[in-house]
Amino acid sequence: MGSEVPGDEVRGDKAPGDEPTGVRATSDRATGERLTGDRVTRDRTTGDRTTGGQATGDQPTRDRTTARAAVNLLAPRSHNAALVLDLLRTAGRTGISRLELAERTGLTPQAVSKITARLRADGLLAEAGRRASTGGKPRTVLRLVPGAGHAVGLHLDRDELTAVLCDLTGAVVAERRAPLDLGGGADAVVEGAATEVAALLTEVGAVLGAGSVPGGGSVLGVGVAVPGPLDHVRGMLHRVTGFPEWDGFPLRDALAGGLGLPVVVDKDTNAAALGLAAGDALDPAAGNGSFAYLHLGTGLGAGLVIGGAVHRGARTGAGEFGHQVIQLDGPLCGCGDRGCVEVLCLGAVADGAMLEAARVLGVGAANLVGLLDIDLVLLGGRTIAAHEETFVRGVGAVLEERARREGAETAVPVRVAPGGARGVAEGAAQLLLGPLFGRGDGVRHD
Repeated sequence: MGSEVPGDEVRGDKAPGDEPTGVRATSDRATGERLTGDRVTRDRTTGDRTTGGQATGDQPTRDRTTARAAVNLLAPRSHNAALVLDLLRTAGRTGISRLELAERTGLTPQAVSKITARLRADGLLAEAGRRASTGGKPRTVLRLVPGAGHAVGLHLDRDELTAVLCDLTGAVVAERRAPLDLGGGADAVVEGAATEVAALLTEVGAVLGAGSVPGGGSVLGVGVAVPGPLDHVRGMLHRVTGFPEWDGFPLRDALAGGLGLPVVVDKDTNAAALGLAAGDALDPAAGNGSFAYLHLGTGLGAGLVIGGAVHRGARTGAGEFGHQVIQLDGPLCGCGDRGCVEVLCLGAVADGAMLEAARVLGVGAANLVGLLDIDLVLLGGRTIAAHEETFVRGVGAVLEERARREGAETAVPVRVAPGGARGVAEGAAQLLLGPLFGRGDGVRHD
């Protein structure tokens, strides 16, 4: 990949770029740190309660020690350090040796030793035993410490809030859900979101008896996924369809002030796409390095991954898929235009005409395929989840017809995105986790 960079460990280079759950504490014999497993959930929609304390709206701020630790984990790392961290992440619990790290990265063994020493001092990696070698002494195996840090993923939908706590591997260790009225006013939404995030962290700590988060690791921050359009760089909302009162609201700064944690804001569809790109959805060797994630729930939007990276556009407004006009004299859309894919698709859903909704969605998807030549279409959102087969078949039929007209050998495949109901929230956590491993651009820009 790359050669050794002088001063690799001190440079400030920026790294390039379904069921409800909760928490269990177990012990890891290799390192002794506490891990997570069985889960804790409190779903206010159903009234089910879990063990653990309830945070109130006037006490969501984390302590200064946690904040300092989060800043340390979020501090810029060199490109090479990010490469090593990502290899440790993908190696899983079996781990990887320093020699293997050198071979995979192209770095010298000396550079790898320096990088791993710093990462171990930061608590991000630990020794996981020894592995027999073909000659000489056995190799020491290193692995990522999942509980060394955590990120909160927060999905603010139009009528529901989902919050998850993820460890460094992206695994969900706790989850909360609550009803939400996005049109209920910014102050009420921000207060409710801050209360749920604080309660999530408090409940996890109460169950484990080990501080505010599993394993005593720090909270890197909160990734927030909301309906667009918005300004990702400034964390500011624009005219959210159906909720024009949010135009110009500084959601990132408002939540950061209430929580005392770093906050990154992105569109719900971009967050979901980022989570999919960090997981198993991308396999360049299989020819799906670029895909579109289409989310159909209370609205309709798209997250675009091009060449392995989320495409946000010059003004971070890419992916307003639902507002492409496909019927000039069609019904009026909440955006002010007529005949948008969103208003036609949601109208069909409201009428119970799921096959027609799938056909309309397929027309929009075919436009994307023709425009961007993507490899894969992934479908998600609560409406898709309730009618998976209908939408996969309906969207797929439109793409197959397009492929036949163009003389293509095969149509672009259509699949349901993994992750289920909490996929957007998990992706939101990747807004904080991704940059740590040199994946994506989820960092805050002032």
